[in-house]
Amino acid sequence: MLDTMTLTKIAGGLFGAWLVLLLGKWAGEEIYHAESHGEQSYTIEVAEAEAEEAEEIDMETLMAEADIDKGAKVFKKCSACHKVEDGANATGPHLYGIVGRDIAAVGDFGYSGALTAIDGDWTVEELSAFLEKPSSYAAGTTMGFAGLKKPADRANVIAYLDSIDD
Repeated sequence: MLDTMTLTKIAGGLFGAWLVLLLGKWAGEEIYHAESHGEQSYTIEVAEAEAEEAEEIDMETLMAEADIDKGAKVFKKCSACHKVEDGANATGPHLYGIVGRDIAAVGDFGYSGALTAIDGDWTVEELSAFLEKPSSYAAGTTMGFAGLKKPADRANVIAYLDSIDD
C-alpha cells in the first residue's frame, strides 16, 4: 500500500513533467511562430499543367485478348481476402459468379455502406473501374486494396473470374 508521501511524490513528478512539456510547447510556438515572418521575398510562378484527359480504355478489346492463366496469377493478390468457391466468404465476399452479379449481392456477407449504396451489376466495365482503385470507385469502402493500375491486369483478372463459374 502506498503512503501519502509516496503518492504525493508520484503526482508531483507527473504534474511537473506535464508543466515542463506545456512550457516547452509555449516557448517553441513563441520562438518559431510562422505568421510573424511576413511575406515571401520572391515567388516562383509555375505554368499550370494542362490536365490530360483520361485515355479511354476499350474493355471489349482487352477482354478479347485477356489471358486466364495470367489472371489467375494476378488474382493471388486478391486471394488473401477473397475466395472463388461458391459461398466461401473470407474477409471479403466470395467471387464465384461475380461477373454479371448484382453489386453487394452476397446475402450472408456484411458489405460496407459504400457498396450497398451502389445500384447495378458487376459488368466488365464496372469491375474494371472498381479494380483500378476501389477507394475512388466506392468512397468509404472497407476494402483496403490499392488497386490494379494496368488495364491488361484488370482484364486478365476479370476473365479469370468469369471463367471459374462456367
